[in-house]
Amino acid sequence: MSNEKNKKRLAFTKTNYILLAIGLVAVCVGFILMGGPSTTETHFEPDIFSARRIKLAPAVSFLGYIFIIFAILFKKKQK
Repeated sequence: MSNEKNKKRLAFTKTNYILLAIGLVAVCVGFILMGGPSTTETHFEPDIFSARRIKLAPAVSFLGYIFIIFAILFKKKQK
């Protein structure tokens, strides 16, 4: 009976931590996708306006943050 009380008191379960890790990886992948060569005063780098850096990377990071919020709020249904 004591074990059941402890499970009810814990805020996160193993599932929450796994979902949280998945969201964190998605955010990190989004930030990695944003990286690349930069423009200097002597050289213009047109890659700073690529679809990967402007559209894909922020979307991946945003979805990662949404997934982290979902992981925090996720609670298994009681049987």
